[in-house]
Amino acid sequence: MLGACPLDCPDACSWVVTVQDGVATGLRGNKEHPVTRGALCVKVNRYLEQVDSPDRLRYPLRRVGPKGSGRFERIGWDTALDEIATRLTDIIDEFGAEAIWPFHGTGSLGYLQGLEGYPGRRMFNVLGASHHAATICSVAGSAGLNYTLGTSGGMDPEDFAKSKLILLWGTNPLTSGHHLWKFVQDSGAHLVAIDPVRTKTAERCDEHLAPLPGTDAALALGLLHVVVSMGAEDTEFIAEHTEGWPEFREHVMEFTPDRVAAITGLEREQIVALGERIARTRPTAIRASQGMQRHAGGGMALRVLGCLPGVTGDWAIPGGGLHYSTSGHFDLDLPALVRDDLLPHPVRTLSMTRLGEALLEVADPPVRALFVIGANPVGSNPDQRRVIEGLSREDLFTVVLEHFATDTVDYADIVLPATMQPEHLDVIAGYGHLYLVWNEPAVEAPGECLSTTETFRRLSRRLGLTEPALYESDEELARQLLKGHDLDRLRADGFLKVRPGPVPAGKLQFVSPRAQFAGHDLLPTYTPPADPGDGLVLISAASHHFLNTTFGANPELRRRAGENRITLHPDDAAARGIVDGAPVSVVNGRGSFEAIAEVSDRVRPGVAGTTKGRWAKNSGGATVNATIAERDADYGGGAVFHDNRVEVVPR
Repeated sequence: MLGACPLDCPDACSWVVTVQDGVATGLRGNKEHPVTRGALCVKVNRYLEQVDSPDRLRYPLRRVGPKGSGRFERIGWDTALDEIATRLTDIIDEFGAEAIWPFHGTGSLGYLQGLEGYPGRRMFNVLGASHHAATICSVAGSAGLNYTLGTSGGMDPEDFAKSKLILLWGTNPLTSGHHLWKFVQDSGAHLVAIDPVRTKTAERCDEHLAPLPGTDAALALGLLHVVVSMGAEDTEFIAEHTEGWPEFREHVMEFTPDRVAAITGLEREQIVALGERIARTRPTAIRASQGMQRHAGGGMALRVLGCLPGVTGDWAIPGGGLHYSTSGHFDLDLPALVRDDLLPHPVRTLSMTRLGEALLEVADPPVRALFVIGANPVGSNPDQRRVIEGLSREDLFTVVLEHFATDTVDYADIVLPATMQPEHLDVIAGYGHLYLVWNEPAVEAPGECLSTTETFRRLSRRLGLTEPALYESDEELARQLLKGHDLDRLRADGFLKVRPGPVPAGKLQFVSPRAQFAGHDLLPTYTPPADPGDGLVLISAASHHFLNTTFGANPELRRRAGENRITLHPDDAAARGIVDGAPVSVVNGRGSFEAIAEVSDRVRPGVAGTTKGRWAKNSGGATVNATIAERDADYGGGAVFHDNRVEVVPR
């Protein structure tokens, strides 16, 4: 049966489920899909273990112990829905519907069953609940690129096969989105990794530059300084396709290699050599992923990076340009799916990355009901201590739709068991290619698991809501979403390539009046990190064995991941009296977590490296997010996971 991987990864793989006697017995990548090419990742190869796990939640649960204890009793769906409807009705009567927060994550990228809350959004709109702003992932970078390009869509990733020089900037595709690597290899291009950590990908590149975290915009401006100093800008492209070049050129010339070396911690010679290579190599392509924009100047960094191919003219050349997220190219009818027109009045917006603040400080009305859908905020949100404190409120009614008893489930009042990908209908659009992917249900759900769409249809009935749009079938929802696309062909073939929009969409903006109107700089520039204090800059990158916290309870993947480690440069370790293999505590004013020290020059001096994705309950009660601030990046309220100073001390 043709299906699609739903997980928060650029690749959105097309897969094939083998079914015997109603049981899923095999899973493999679809060989016909031009990006998947028959291969899945080390994590998803074990996905059927997740589906069939004895630890999977199969029945509704009600809390019977204190919040955080993880003690529940089994109840029926009727009882669960009755209790939820009663509590919501009481909260609406006393505080108004904006006291309800539907908190959605990207545990599934399915437009029907996941993707930041499209399931259930119609019901919450009818009620007039608060709007959820999904700020935790890529919003800052997307906003920055939009100011420069008018779109965040970028180049077709398959065109990397045509590139002569590829900058893998703040990205590690061999761990996060490995299918891009096939096109990179096909190119024969000179490969440059730009990353504070020598990752699996960096080890396979021809060059590795390790700037200090959060200094990427300064490096890009320094590279442009070299290009312009050589007279290598594409004057024809600039004249025909850009605006604001004289002002931006003058600004670029302020970022001399010496100045940029002092900001980034790189050698002047490295900056000059790479700038010269960019100046003489066409086409040059940049892959920049979400990690590099999770700091105070993250949106600005992408805004500057979008300018680089505009100066060199690479935007006009197949195999040139920048790829960040292809999401901007998918022409889907999201308004028809979510139906914001059903709102009875304008409602407030609550930021995903400010959960602790909202639960502990927001009033008029306070958050009194929290629906957690496709998310594990105890494991994934900044300021873990404050998130737990907020979820521990006895006057907060929390409902969690889940597959496993995550850290967040332990704080729920009601837990509802959700179907997994082989058990429901869905449509996926990856952000690392240009293919819509169809997911056909292959097997029946175990126990009493329900799809998220069906859960909200039933809850809407229990609430007595009469809006017909709340009861449309999954296929009806898919047809509305895919208006203008051939659903029948997509369903038959399993995938369908969309036509990308133009990049830039209009003239590239070396100056952006829109950004200035929104309170930002007119010119793309460098914004320093906001946590410049003492200690080490902590990078918490994606794990090779976890995907966010999705596989945090998988026994085999936990075994392969091993103990939680923090990597220190030998100079930083020696200064702290830390040796390889020593138990350490990683601390700052927000919290701490425990790890094992790995002393290695894989990280540059001044940087500590660890990975995300572990569950607190399996990690001594705290993870890396205990140290991360609940504050915003420059654009869109994005998260600042990598703008984080810590100290590492022996235990």
